[in-house]
Amino acid sequence: MTGYVAAAAAAAHRPSDKHDAPASWVAIDIAKDTHVVLAESARGRRPFRVANRLEDVHAFVAFLRELPAPVRIGFEPTGVYHRPLAFQLVSAGFDVVLIASLACARYREAMFTSWDKNEPKDTQVLLELLKQGVTMRYVDPLIAGWHDIQEISKTYWHVTLARTRVQHSLLTHYLPLYWPEFARFWRTSRSEAFCQMLNAYPTPASITATDCDTFVATAALPAGRKVNKRAWLTEVYELARRSIALPIPLDSPAVATFRLRIERFLALSAERMRLERWASELLADNHDYQLLQTIPGIGPVFALTILAETGDLRRFAHRRQFLKFCGLDLAKSQSGMSRGREQLSKRGNARLRCAFWFAGRIAVRLRESSIRDKYERYVAVNPKSADQRRKAYTAIAGKMARITYAVIKTDRPYRSYFEYELPGGSIPLSGAVEAASAVPPSTS
Repeated sequence: MTGYVAAAAAAAHRPSDKHDAPASWVAIDIAKDTHVVLAESARGRRPFRVANRLEDVHAFVAFLRELPAPVRIGFEPTGVYHRPLAFQLVSAGFDVVLIASLACARYREAMFTSWDKNEPKDTQVLLELLKQGVTMRYVDPLIAGWHDIQEISKTYWHVTLARTRVQHSLLTHYLPLYWPEFARFWRTSRSEAFCQMLNAYPTPASITATDCDTFVATAALPAGRKVNKRAWLTEVYELARRSIALPIPLDSPAVATFRLRIERFLALSAERMRLERWASELLADNHDYQLLQTIPGIGPVFALTILAETGDLRRFAHRRQFLKFCGLDLAKSQSGMSRGREQLSKRGNARLRCAFWFAGRIAVRLRESSIRDKYERYVAVNPKSADQRRKAYTAIAGKMARITYAVIKTDRPYRSYFEYELPGGSIPLSGAVEAASAVPPSTS
C-alpha cells in the first residue's frame, strides 16, 4: 500500500498541463451510493451516473482519459463521501478542484430563481461554476500524508463530545437525585478521580453505612491524590450524614444505571488519554508540532487539531488567506449608503476557530503574556461589559491564528513581548517569532 500511495503522490504532483485552459469539464454531484456526473467538451454534454464501486470508478477513469485533455473535475464536498472517488481521480493524475457549498446555493438561486434542488440542477450549477473558475484547491489527505493525523484528531473530537455529554448527564440528572451535595467537588482537572470516588460510593447511604474512621481508611485509594485527604474525607462523611439525596438501596437498578454512566465517563477518559499518547508518538519528530507548542495557550491537543485541519500551513501565500480558511475574517453587508456592522464571516473551518478561541482563553490567563496584555487593553474601554469581553476574545482568536501562521511560515518559535520593542506596540507578521523568548520589559 505504501508503494501505491507513493506512486499516486508522484502522479498527482508531477509537472503537467494542469495550469492550461481545460478542454473538458466534469461536474460531479457527490452522493453516498451513486454519483451524478455531467461532462462537457467539444463533443458536447453527457450526463450519466457512477456507482460508488471500484469497477464503476475504473470505467469512469477510462472515460475521462478519452476526453480532450486537459480535463478539470469539480465537485461539492459532501461529508466524507467524496474521499474514495477523489483519491482515485487524484491518483490517476487528474486536475481535481472543490466548489464551495455557499457558491452553489447562491448560483442555484440566481440561475433557477428558486431554492429547490435536484440532481440535474446540481450538476448544471457545478458545471457552470467550474467553467467560471469559482473553485478551490483540493488536497487529498491520504496522498499528502496527514490522513492519520486527521483521523486521530477527529476521533479525539468525537470522544470529547461524548465524554462531555456523559458529564452533563451526571451533573444535571444523576447527582441531583442520588448525591446532590457531592457535586461541589467536581473539578475539570480531577474529574477522573471524582468519578472513581463516585463509583465506589454512589450514594450517601453507601458512606454512612460505616463509621467515619472506617470510611476514611477505606476511601483513601478511590479519593486519589490530595494534600489533606483525611480532612476532605471527613467533610464528605458529614455531608453524607446530612444529605437530601433520594433514599434508594445500593443494589437497586437506579444505582446500577448511575454506575453505568460513571464507568462510561471513565472509559471515554481512558480513550482520550490513549489518543493523546498516539498523537504524541506520531508527531514526536514533527517540527511544526513542536513549534506550535511554543505559542502560549497551544498545547499538544490544539497543536494536533491545527495540523490535522490545516495540513501544510505554508501553502497559504498570505495570513489573510489563512484567516479566511479559519472563518476568522471580517465581513459586512452594505448596499448604497447603508453599511452593516463588521463581524466574523464564520465561513471557514469551525474546528480551527474553536481551537484558536479556547487557546486564546487559556493564553489570556497567563500572567506574563503579550496576548493577555492585548486582551486587557481591549477590555479597558468597558471592563464590566460582557459584550466587550466577547469581542476581546474574538480579537484574541484572530491574533492566535496570525501568530500560528507566522510561527510556521518563518519556521521560528514564538517570541514573547516582541511588540514592546516597537513604537506602535503591535506585532507585525515578520516579527512575531524568534528563536528564544525575550524578557518582559521592566515595569519600574
